[in-house]
Amino acid sequence: MKERFSLTVLPKWDGLTLEALLKDELSFGKKTIHQWRMDKSILMNGDLRPWKDPLSEGDVVSFEYEASQSAPAWNNQIEVLYEDDHLLIVNKPAGLDTHPNDETDHKTLQHAVVHYLLSAGHIGYAQPVHRLDRDTTGAILFAKHPAIKPLLDQLLEKRMIKRTYIALAEGKVKSEGTISEPIGKDRHHPVRRRVSPGGQKAVTHYQCLSYDPEKNLSLVELNLETGRTHQIRVHLSFIGHPIAGDTLYGSTGKFSYQALHAKKLSLSHPFTLEQVSVEAKHPDYFG
Repeated sequence: MKERFSLTVLPKWDGLTLEALLKDELSFGKKTIHQWRMDKSILMNGDLRPWKDPLSEGDVVSFEYEASQSAPAWNNQIEVLYEDDHLLIVNKPAGLDTHPNDETDHKTLQHAVVHYLLSAGHIGYAQPVHRLDRDTTGAILFAKHPAIKPLLDQLLEKRMIKRTYIALAEGKVKSEGTISEPIGKDRHHPVRRRVSPGGQKAVTHYQCLSYDPEKNLSLVELNLETGRTHQIRVHLSFIGHPIAGDTLYGSTGKFSYQALHAKKLSLSHPFTLEQVSVEAKHPDYFG
């Protein structure tokens, strides 16, 4: 099904040609730009205009794209933290996969987001830009149309989507530090990862916010330089402070879920250049 999205020409784009805007400022791929040109899919202020004409601040550029529903809808409530015509940020609960792992799985966060969008009259395109483990909670970003998805992917790859986590770690974690240990697959387990000299570079910065001696738990804030699978879980376990409830990495299992939460997510919006920043409320078991 064909849909449209639009953007307004910002002051810094004044005087650029359409091609310069698409290629140099927005970083769309050559194939995508070529297809839009061939299909005459882009209108400027509602009209077809030569691509060499300069744009003016305030012009509205609209794009036609082909999209379809991303997954079957699942009627399950979601907490929306931010939404516009292009992207959506939600607070993921524990015990829910980000997206389906096989065709039989119809109850994931993606399915719930599709239902939410369909209920609002949207086509139901919803693609996660990153993922959180099943039992990890917090802010997660979705693309609402296929044109913005590669732009958000680029931001993620360039580490320009900033995410701050909090965790309840077992034991008394020292005030702050950096864990710089490569992470690879554990050949003895199909899911688990481990610190391995031959693994991929992984860097985690952490700061202990508080310590509860009664529960012997530390509240830790974490920021990542890299985004390896299970990175925080592996690194905290490696320094002797597994995440509470994370039995895969050595927790004594006092919690039903691993106490890891994506607290904050921020990015520069590709189309408005505004800073989008949200905070996701943590589950009650964080105290």
